[in-house]
Amino acid sequence: MDQKQQRQNLVGPSVRSLRIAAGLSQDGLAGKLQLNGWDLSRGGLSKIEAQLRRVNDAEFYLLAKALRCELQDLFPKRPRDLDEFVRSGRR
Repeated sequence: MDQKQQRQNLVGPSVRSLRIAAGLSQDGLAGKLQLNGWDLSRGGLSKIEAQLRRVNDAEFYLLAKALRCELQDLFPKRPRDLDEFVRSGRR
């Protein structure tokens, strides 16, 4: 990824996998999140899944609630390139 497209979160692929496992479309999950108070569009969810948008702590909670999973289920077991990811956040 070039500098403009650096990963903004670690959880995007897990969100996608959990959403698919739950039988939800991006529109369906965005709708559940909206019902829980997070005004997130399908496009915003797509950016999270593609790791192009950051996710704050309250948003993590709402994602876990909507996906009916534990917070730790959102994080990858072995993040790829974690050192580079952390360094990119310092720019």
